[in-house]
Amino acid sequence: MILGGCCANIAARSWTMPSSPPDYSPLLRQPDSATIDRPALVAGMGRRNQPERVSMLQKTVPVVLLIGSNLFMTYAWYGHLRDLRDKPLWLAILASWTVALFEYCLQVPANRLGIGLFSLPQLKVMQEVITMVVFACFCVFYMRQRLTMDFLWAGLCLVAAAYFMFRGIAPTRV
Repeated sequence: MILGGCCANIAARSWTMPSSPPDYSPLLRQPDSATIDRPALVAGMGRRNQPERVSMLQKTVPVVLLIGSNLFMTYAWYGHLRDLRDKPLWLAILASWTVALFEYCLQVPANRLGIGLFSLPQLKVMQEVITMVVFACFCVFYMRQRLTMDFLWAGLCLVAAAYFMFRGIAPTRV
């Protein structure tokens, strides 16, 4: 009886999902944001249906943050193979998770800022290209490993993926 009453109360409630994702545009510090028409802003248009101007700095900040986050994450994933190889596994795990915390402190803001400038697929492909470049540098300069031609061909495939993601596609605002 008690369980039936509880289920009836839950079923009677109106459960709804938010109609739109959170608005991160204040993070982009747009001038005169109070005067911009919100529906036009969502469509990527500013005042009077003119394309919104985004500074090069605004486009660069997410990329720089993604590069920094990849440096931390690559070290978290692979650095212990060189620096902690003689230490207990639990210590390597703890050290990797500690480094990964700093990666997330850069990655989350990078994606929050980037989603206002790039589409989600563009962000993902950009992330993968950055990951390959950072990993190549890490592999050669820190781990002292040689890269093969296969790595080059795989990297070029990612560059081609980036080309197709960024050619002629206007980013959508969330």
